[in-house]
Amino acid sequence: MIDKTHDSPAGHADISADALAASLFSEVFIADQLARDLIGKALPKGMQISHFSVLNLLAHLNVERTPAELAEAFHVTRGAMTNTLSRLEWAGHIHIRPDWDDARRKFVAISPAGRAARDAALAAFMPRIADVVRDVGADRVRAALPVLRMLRKQLEETLRHESRGGR
Repeated sequence: MIDKTHDSPAGHADISADALAASLFSEVFIADQLARDLIGKALPKGMQISHFSVLNLLAHLNVERTPAELAEAFHVTRGAMTNTLSRLEWAGHIHIRPDWDDARRKFVAISPAGRAARDAALAAFMPRIADVVRDVGADRVRAALPVLRMLRKQLEETLRHESRGGR
């Protein structure tokens, strides 16, 4: 590996691209874990982040989706999504119906109870994450969002390319 460390105009030693990548992903992973912990503790009893995430997506889309489409949207296996959907259906938060044109497929929609559960979850954790954003500073968060979106899109493209056999 070639060391790309050099002095910047400010006199600070820039870190190598590999070290920068490691630092970035370390911060992202730790922030993800802490955010999940903060939100998970605020969710209504029995609700997991995966449940909230599915309800939130269905509420935003306001259209039915197949389990396969949901699994793809969340980058999880169909088996993992089936497990989450089974729990949500048992709780009465979603309706699953057969595809009338293709009996092998099913469609998932959020139920009124699911919408209410999603709204209760949002009400439980939004004040906590709003406090974090306020403490960090709205301007800093606004400045970080384009970089985080670009990072997410690049990761999605990389995974899509690799799943097609490229590398």
